[in-house]
Amino acid sequence: MSQPVLKASLLSTAGPQAPVLIAGPSLGTSAAALWASTAAALPSFTVIAWDLPGHGLSPAATEPFSVADLSDGVAALVAAARAGGDISGEQSVYYAGVSLGGAVGLQLGLDHARDFEGLAILCSGAKIGEPAGWAERAETVRNQGTPAVLAGSAERWFAPGFIDREPAASAALLHSLQDADRFSYAWCCEALAGFDVRGRLGDITLPLLALAGGQDPVTPPSFADYIAGHAPNGTSAAVEGAAHLLPAEKPAETAQLLRTFFGAAYQEGL
Repeated sequence: MSQPVLKASLLSTAGPQAPVLIAGPSLGTSAAALWASTAAALPSFTVIAWDLPGHGLSPAATEPFSVADLSDGVAALVAAARAGGDISGEQSVYYAGVSLGGAVGLQLGLDHARDFEGLAILCSGAKIGEPAGWAERAETVRNQGTPAVLAGSAERWFAPGFIDREPAASAALLHSLQDADRFSYAWCCEALAGFDVRGRLGDITLPLLALAGGQDPVTPPSFADYIAGHAPNGTSAAVEGAAHLLPAEKPAETAQLLRTFFGAAYQEGL
């Protein structure tokens, strides 16, 4: 396994001293499609969104990788942004990730805590699903491509009524899944199969907000409560009327929760 090459896009900018939010994607989504609406509702933050291998702007992977490898890749992106002057020494840096991106956030809290001042873990868990299920999905996508999981993903991702209410947003997310590299997607599944940090949450000392969609069938609110209950500085909340892609389904509510939490962390100097 090795650290994959990750690319990021600037979704919004709020000036040279504004806090920076590094936004992470869910499996099968491009970060821009997932986070654009929430970024627009965070005018006081500069939002930089990174893509999984073979998704969005990131090139396809050439070999397997782990969640820890993805975490190292995100830390490398932040280091490069600091070295290049895109993130100044005066700017606070926070992280928020969804599902697989949330798992990466927990790993960042373990391996790269000094790079961030707070974490938000959205629609995720310290362990997600079972290895056999991920192996089966990886094999399906390798053989048939990502269109084979479109229908199931739509059912898991969105609360009832969202696709009809927000056809453009849901179409952008489903297109990002359809366009994802099948082999990179499969390796993402296998990375999740090997991810389990339930016994290490006590080592994540950064301020941590665990958010869940009230109608999420994949990572229900109990997952967020578990994370918050085992992380020393964790808190949790659920947003009703949302399923698994909280920043796209409930951008205003997501932005408010992030702004309040990260703002408190900044003011308290945590």
